[in-house]
Amino acid sequence: MTMNFKLLSNIANSLLIARLKQSVVAAVGVTFGIAMFIAMQSFMTGLDKLLDGLVLNRTPHVRLYNEIKPNERQPVNESEMYKRSYNFICSLKPSNARLAIYNNGYIMQALKKDNRVLGVTPRITAQVFFNNGVIDINGVINGIDAGQESRLFHFSDYIVSGKAGDMNNIANSFILGKALAETMLVNIGDVVQITTVDGERYPLKVVGFFQSGIRDIDMIQSYTNIATTQKILGRPANYITDIEIKLKDLNKAPSIAREFRETYHIDAEDIQTANAQYETGSNVRLVISYSVAFTLLLVAGFGIYNILNMMIYEKMDSIAILKATGFSGNDVNRIFLTISLSIGFVGGMLGLLFGFLLSFGINHIPFETAALPTVKTYPVNYSPVFYIVGILFPILLVISKV
Repeated sequence: MTMNFKLLSNIANSLLIARLKQSVVAAVGVTFGIAMFIAMQSFMTGLDKLLDGLVLNRTPHVRLYNEIKPNERQPVNESEMYKRSYNFICSLKPSNARLAIYNNGYIMQALKKDNRVLGVTPRITAQVFFNNGVIDINGVINGIDAGQESRLFHFSDYIVSGKAGDMNNIANSFILGKALAETMLVNIGDVVQITTVDGERYPLKVVGFFQSGIRDIDMIQSYTNIATTQKILGRPANYITDIEIKLKDLNKAPSIAREFRETYHIDAEDIQTANAQYETGSNVRLVISYSVAFTLLLVAGFGIYNILNMMIYEKMDSIAILKATGFSGNDVNRIFLTISLSIGFVGGMLGLLFGFLLSFGINHIPFETAALPTVKTYPVNYSPVFYIVGILFPILLVISKV
C-alpha cells in the first residue's frame, strides 16, 4: 500500500539533511553547469547578433535595380540563316542600359500594399570623385530618404556626428564616411567639391559623419537626400536607380525576389544572394556556438548524473531499511525522485540567477573601438530560450536518473 505524500516528503527531506554536504555538492554542480551554459551562450549569440547586424541590418531584403549587362538578343541569334545553329559569341559589350527604374512610383505603391512587405524606400547610387586638392578620390553618393532608411535599415545608428535630418534641413549638404573625412581632413561645416562621371563639379556641405564599422565602406560612401542627388546628376524628379525592400519574413526573400523580377520586368537581388559568403560564415559561427553550448550541457550533465548516482548507491542501506519497514518500490522511487527534483530545481534556479548575473556583468564590461561607434559594452543576448533550457535540463536529467 502506498504511503501518503507528506510522509514520503518528510523522509526525503531527512535523507537530504543527513547527507547535506553531498546534497550541496550536487546542487552546486547543477548551478555551475547551468550558469556557465547561460553566460557563454548569451555572450556568443550576442556577438553573432552584433556581427550579423553590421551587414544584415543595413542590407535590403530585396533590391530592385537595372543591371548593366550585354543585350541577350543578338543579331546572329535573330537571323533565320543561323537560327538552327549554336552560336558562340564573345567579347560582348553592354548596351546603353537604362539605370533608372521605369515607372518606379507605380512599383513602390504596389509594393507598399503587399502584405509581405514591411517597408519600401528609394535610393539613387551615383559614382563621383571627391576633390581633395589636386587628388580625386573615387567614391559613391547615395541619395536616400533619411527617415525611411533610419526606420528600416538603422541608418541613424551609424551617424557618429550630426543628424540624419540635417540633410533635408540644410541645402546642398551631405553626410560623409568617417574614414574618408579623416583622409581628406574635413570637419562638419566644411564644403567639399565633388565631380560627377560626366565632369560636372558640385559643392556639398558636410553636416555629419557616418561610420559603419567596415573601413572599406567608410572610405567611399557618402549620403545626401534624393533631390540633391538628382540635382547633382542633372536628372528629373522621378529618377531612381534602386528600390530597397524590407520584408516581414527574411527567409522568403529569394522566392519573393524571383516573383518581383517576373512581375515588374526588372533585376531583383535577395539578401541571401547578396551576402552568400557572409551567410556561410554566419552559419559556421552558429554551429560552433551551439556545439559549445551542447558540450557545456553534456559535461555538466555527466557531473550531475555521477553525483546523483553515487548518492543513491551510498543510500542503499536506507533503501533496504525503508523496504523492510513496509515501503513499496514505488514509495522508494518517489522518495528519491523528490530528492533529485529538489536538487535539480534548487541548483537550476541558482544556475539561472548566477547565469543572468554573469551575463549582466559581461554586458557592462566596456568595449569601445573606433570601428564600432555604436557599441559601448560587450553584447549579450538575454533570450528567454536559454533560461527555459537551463531550468528544464537539470530537472529532466535527475528524473531520468531516478
